[in-house]
Amino acid sequence: MKSHSLNLIPCFLSISSTWIFVFQEYVLNARGINLFTCQWRPLNSEPKAVIFLCHGYAMECSISMRGTGTRLAQAGFVVHGMDYEGHGKSSGLQGYISSFDDIVVDCSKYFASVCEKEEYKKQKRFLLGESMGGAIVLMLHRKEPSFWDGAILVAPMCKIVEDMKPHPIVISILSKLSNVIPTWRIIPNEDIIDRAIKSEEWREEVRNNHYCYKGKPRVKTGYEIFMASLDIESNLDKVTLPFIIVHGGDDAVTDPTVSEALYTLAKSKDKTLKLYPGMCHALTSGEPKENIDIVFADIIKWLNERVPSIS
Repeated sequence: MKSHSLNLIPCFLSISSTWIFVFQEYVLNARGINLFTCQWRPLNSEPKAVIFLCHGYAMECSISMRGTGTRLAQAGFVVHGMDYEGHGKSSGLQGYISSFDDIVVDCSKYFASVCEKEEYKKQKRFLLGESMGGAIVLMLHRKEPSFWDGAILVAPMCKIVEDMKPHPIVISILSKLSNVIPTWRIIPNEDIIDRAIKSEEWREEVRNNHYCYKGKPRVKTGYEIFMASLDIESNLDKVTLPFIIVHGGDDAVTDPTVSEALYTLAKSKDKTLKLYPGMCHALTSGEPKENIDIVFADIIKWLNERVPSIS
């Protein structure tokens, strides 16, 4: 991928006496699409490892996942994220997924290009995926099973919850319509923000973030997400990399029982499952601060136990 800056200025943040470098740029994929990328890194220490973010459907990295990037950088990790085509600050029709495979390929190529840099060649590589990003993480792992050193799966989309799953007749219709009117916004849906986010303050931030898509799902998008969830659900036993799953017990968007199934069926020798009773879908941003602190404490502890100690 070719990179180029478009008037994007690096900045430095001081948070709790920790200086963090934040940098943003665009890269050009093989289809000629400008993809927005961002990174957070600690300035006062050698990074422990490199972590790549995969955001959820209709979300983006630099704003809705800035808390994740910042906390992990504060903990000593360098963090890279990328907005998918049609998401966030990247080019493309907003909220439109023409091919789930294209997203996986874009992430794979960009993440690999970062890992090839001299400063990262000896670093351990981890993936962190939220919701639909969890499905992308599992597909990236399946694409190159030995490349990644571990994954953090935050309320991963391994299956659509039953009360949100379209009727088989609807799926059949979607399959046909996705080739005729792929971009039409005709799939009915309720306000998922209320279902996913407990914090009213964060709900308003997401609603006011114009980089987050809030319209009805487009026909092809809905079909691609549904087929991807079926693919993940049928291949849970193919997972072999070390992972930790963090999932809210009251999640009404992605099913905690499927995370339990992933934990049970995965062939990984190193696997951890953390279920948080009473917590909802947006564990790393949409819960009260004390809950978010608990989740990140578990994630960072898991990471620290799997990276070399740095003086």
